[in-house]
Formats: sequence, structure tokens, C-alpha cells
Amino acid sequence: PNPLLPLPVLQAAHCQMIKDLSACLLGQNLRVDCRYENKTDNPLTYEFSITKDNRKHVIHSTISVSENIYRSRANVTMHKNLVCLHLQSFTTSDEGIYMCELKATNDYTGNQIRNITVIKDKLEKCAGFSLLIQNTSWLLLLLLSLPLLQAVDFVSL
Repeated sequence: PNPLLPLPVLQAAHCQMIKDLSACLLGQNLRVDCRYENKTDNPLTYEFSITKDNRKHVIHSTISVSENIYRSRANVTMHKNLVCLHLQSFTTSDEGIYMCELKATNDYTGNQIRNITVIKDKLEKCAGFSLLIQNTSWLLLLLLSLPLLQAVDFVSL
């Protein structure tokens, strides 16, 4: 065989890749969006956990068993390229480092992991449309700059 050709195993690497992990508040509930790029039709397993006080607590998972305190409050929805954790009645005691872990069946590259630090006072409200989320950064900048623009007008009067 030609030694320059990569092995098929290398081509199969990274069947799924976490692209983005974000968190927002929807009313009293926390939503954590774990976006990924899917390169395989293999079933996806996931785990959402939180690390606080140097201990890991599993919130919702298809990989391991979730803890009782979260089981009744948490649910996960899966859309195309998005695994979404919903945690009801989010309070400051739920603050910590949230972790999204994804694994595609028969993907030998190991699990994909991303973290995000969630602090209640710093969370933004979720956008009404999930499509908007990808484009909110410039919109947010625009909204944030409006009061500044008004202030400048006021000064020039």
C-alpha cells in the first residue's frame, strides 16, 4: 500500500466536535446550549455535570447516573447539532463550572468536553429564537451602544 495515504482510522477521527457552549436564563430556569459539529450519524451520548467545591455532580446524562438532587429539575432536548440542558428553578446554589461531554458511538477519539462558568448575576436572558443566538453578538453591541449614542447627541445640544 502507498505509505502516503492516511489510515482510515485517522479519517474517522473527531466524528463530533463541540463548537460552542453557552448558558442563559429563561425565566427562573437555566439553559445550557452545547453546540457541536456532527460528522457521523452514529448515536450521540451526552453528560452535563457541574463542578462546585471541587466536586463533580452529574446533572443529566446518558453516560452515567445523574444525582438525585438534579434528576427532578433537569431535562435535555436534542436538536440538530445542539444538545440543550434545561435546569429548573436555578439559584445561586447552582452556580459553578458546567461541563458538556459528548461521545459518538464507535468514535474512538474519546469524549469531547467543554466547560463554562455559570454565575447567576452574570447570565443573560435567553433569546427568543435559537437562530438569533448565533448572531446576537453584533446585535448586543448595537443595543449596548445606543445609550452611548444618545448621550453623545445630548452633549452636543
